[in-house]
Amino acid sequence: QVQLVESGGGLVQPGGSLRLSCAISGSIFRRYAMAWYRQVPGKQREMVALVSGDGRTNYADSVKGRFTISGDNAKNTVYLQMNSLKPEDTAVYFCNTDQPVRADWGQGTQVTVSS
Repeated sequence: QVQLVESGGGLVQPGGSLRLSCAISGSIFRRYAMAWYRQVPGKQREMVALVSGDGRTNYADSVKGRFTISGDNAKNTVYLQMNSLKPEDTAVYFCNTDQPVRADWGQGTQVTVSS
C-alpha cells in the first residue's frame, strides 16, 4: 500500500523560505509524475507544482519563480523548495501523483506565512 508522508511545514515570516519533503513508500514514485498540492479551509485543493519522471516541471502561475519541485529517486522523496513566501501561500500542503491521484492523501504539512 502506498503511503505519503509530508513534512517540513511551519510558521515563517513573509519573504522567508521553507523546504517541504514527501517520503513515498510503494511503487508509484517512478511510475507517475508527482505533484504538490495545497488546500485552505473552504476551498478546493489546488496543484502548485508537478515533476515528471524525466524531470520536466510545471508550476501554478501563483508560485512560478518562487517554488521549485524536485525528486530524489534514491530516497523516494519529492521536495518543494518555497522561497519569497507570501501570506497567501498559507495552506496545508500535500503530495500525490498527477491527476487522477493514485494514492490516498496523507495528512499534509501546515505552512503558515505571517508576521
